Amino acid sequence: MSKVLITGGAGFIGSHIADALVGQEHEVHVLDDLSSGNRGNVPDAATLHVMDVRSPEAAALFEAEEFEILVHHAAQMDVRKSVADPRFDADVNIGGLLNLLEAGRSNGLRKVVFASTGGAIYGEPEYVPQDEQHTLKPLSPYGIAKLSSEKYLFFYKEQYGIEYVALRYGNIYGPRQNPHGEAGVVAIFAERLLAGEPTVINGDGKQTRDYVFVQDVVSANVAAMSHKGSGIFNVGTSVETDVNTLFRVLRDLVDPDLPEAHGPGKPGEQKRSVLSYAHTQEALGWQPTVDVRNGLEATLEWFRNRREAVGADV
Repeated sequence: MSKVLITGGAGFIGSHIADALVGQEHEVHVLDDLSSGNRGNVPDAATLHVMDVRSPEAAALFEAEEFEILVHHAAQMDVRKSVADPRFDADVNIGGLLNLLEAGRSNGLRKVVFASTGGAIYGEPEYVPQDEQHTLKPLSPYGIAKLSSEKYLFFYKEQYGIEYVALRYGNIYGPRQNPHGEAGVVAIFAERLLAGEPTVINGDGKQTRDYVFVQDVVSANVAAMSHKGSGIFNVGTSVETDVNTLFRVLRDLVDPDLPEAHGPGKPGEQKRSVLSYAHTQEALGWQPTVDVRNGLEATLEWFRNRREAVGADV
């Protein structure tokens, strides 16, 4: 078993990964500044360190603990915020990673599993589904930072022998997703529908994404940890789902009589995104197991149970 640090491990995706790695009896540490993560998401068997990935304290943690594997999910993840403040986005998403890599390279770090992005790196598709050979056309500082991070990981492999696996995610959804940020339309729709609040679809709702369930993402991370060598792999379903369909499935599970409303579209929003997982299946032995309908049902049930547990005012 390995000594693993999961950054962002109190958040949506990272906490599910922490659960899985604890279950496999790895020694799991979580680094999270709790700006969007929740202390309650961290499994009891994991050690939580509340700090910023950019901080000297985070670098010192590598010196003290000598982590073997870094699973890096801490990020500034709001695409619109990256456009509004590119320097902040780069500071967190590039500077934070470099802070940890510099500390890790002289303290026993041997592998990084990195949360990259599919849609924001590839841009509008020239063909579908988009594979790892697709032209890279990031149109936001967020996408540029993720691509830059992949290049830095390649450098640290070549220069210092630190292996890496960059996972280019589709649109991840599932239990524990934060419905109060810009990311996570499934969580936003689920919470508002259950509360009986107006639910607005941006634009015509025909924009498509590749929605991948969080437990499938967890299994991709587990496969990446045991992969021999380095590489870049898509984590998606190769299925396009438009926002209208997403809303209607959730709406019908809550109350088919609830209205469908559309508002202005978001300027510059990508129209299509769908990822091929063929290379990931071949190299990592991974494939998605949860289709969108079953995943939405499970996600909605989690939000419903949370509301019942803590009352309607959540």
